[in-house]
Amino acid sequence: MRSDIPHAHPTTPSRPTKPWVDPASLPNHGDISSITGNAADYIKQLNLNTYISYGVGTEDTFGYKVGKAVKFVDISVDCKEERKGRLEATTVAELIVTKDMLNGAGMLHGGCVAYLVDNCCSTPLVVMGLVQKVNGVGVTQSMNVLFHAPAPIGTCLRITSTSIALGGRVMTSRCEVTDKDTGRIIASAFLNKMQPAISKL
Repeated sequence: MRSDIPHAHPTTPSRPTKPWVDPASLPNHGDISSITGNAADYIKQLNLNTYISYGVGTEDTFGYKVGKAVKFVDISVDCKEERKGRLEATTVAELIVTKDMLNGAGMLHGGCVAYLVDNCCSTPLVVMGLVQKVNGVGVTQSMNVLFHAPAPIGTCLRITSTSIALGGRVMTSRCEVTDKDTGRIIASAFLNKMQPAISKL
């Protein structure tokens, strides 16, 4: 890890749990060369691998075309003074609203927004897990999405997701979906995820 990247908070306890999805075990997907931010390259790559393998899936899975069109542009980890030096991970992704993302009124479908939030808002938790060497991949427990404005075809969505808390079983993040060109907020959300129990066979 490069020296300019923050390390885990010294008081952060390690939680040795067997990950049910291990980012390091997933195949490589995509090119990280255009992703900015201070996260180490291996973190950017493992985040992308997890997003594609676990969040998007294959061509016959739900929402594949939309999920695959998402491009991560920045992945960063910072110490926040207002949080007493605790780490905060942020991922920024973009995509263009296309015809197959619209509702009958010709605007971005709310269900499509929820799909994007579920996948993109999970990524800063994956990043935090990699930085702190704990499992940051979980299953969605609850999601609260607020819709603020419509987005017509051709809108460039900018999805900024930030970690809030990464506990032993429960993890929380938030995100904002904005129009990149105007700055108008399209939707905002909070996402709770949890670690599923691994059954011993």
